[in-house]
Amino acid sequence: MSNTNVGVIERKATIFNVQKYNMYDGPGVRTLVFFQGCPLRCKWCSNPEGLERKYRVMYKENSCIDCGACVSVCPVGIHTISKESLKHEVLRDIDCIGCNKCVEACPASALNIMGEVKTISELLKIIEEDRTFYEISGGGVTLGGGEVLMQPEAAASLLQACKQEGINTAIETSGYAKQEAILKVAEFVDLFLFDIKHINSDRHFELTGVRNELILSNLKELLHRRYNVKIRMPLLKCINDCEDEIAKVIEFLTPFRDYKNFKGIDLLPYHKMGVNKYKQLGMEYPLQGDPSLSNEDLDRIEGWIKKVDFPVSVIRH
Repeated sequence: MSNTNVGVIERKATIFNVQKYNMYDGPGVRTLVFFQGCPLRCKWCSNPEGLERKYRVMYKENSCIDCGACVSVCPVGIHTISKESLKHEVLRDIDCIGCNKCVEACPASALNIMGEVKTISELLKIIEEDRTFYEISGGGVTLGGGEVLMQPEAAASLLQACKQEGINTAIETSGYAKQEAILKVAEFVDLFLFDIKHINSDRHFELTGVRNELILSNLKELLHRRYNVKIRMPLLKCINDCEDEIAKVIEFLTPFRDYKNFKGIDLLPYHKMGVNKYKQLGMEYPLQGDPSLSNEDLDRIEGWIKKVDFPVSVIRH
């Protein structure tokens, strides 16, 4: 690692996970760093532990033996044993300070604290551990979240450090950020994985809590400035999977189809991997019903896009 990085790499980032050997978020084998905090509230969010930029207590009720070991060690009183039910409860109106004493005390592994602050040098060290895999596969690092652009200074510092070490970089983003935040990181990004969740702004607001004008404006700006962009479309049955919705997305993207920096479309079918997290966080899952798409549904949507000569892939976990 070059000594010229010393002034940059001690900036800190708030993250909630680092996932190694990822194969879905950019080319090759990748290390995925999850930044904490997100301005959207997507009804299908699979990482609710990353929505707020603070420590979050995840509690597995089915694993808990109600022994009270966590109660005696928590310095702020988040954990309690109910006098009525004699069951463990998490008091969600109290902010966790991230000391992890409850996790260490729990004999049943029923608790986990999400959220930690790491320096850029600490994160870079983790990322560099798998350099051989990146070199063999054409992989690298992807920053996701949450929303990575809520921490643009930290993201730019980490991406710059990775580029200086010859590591391929990508970010997965909703695109909902000030333009200056996106351009701050863009210089150090080899590939943007940019979400289009719904093309209609009113419907986008209903589903995510924000309108999409800023998102689409930022997407155009990146494409016009010739940054590499791959579109990602989360797909949910009866929400954004109809032919009219897909056609309007294609219409929006058509002016950029022949740009060399437009890298096509990834279709991301809805999955249930995040549902159990809501209960562990004491949250109600906001999406009603099961909006999963069948293989036939996905093949049909993929066919609509291929028919107009757009490069498209279905990302199947």
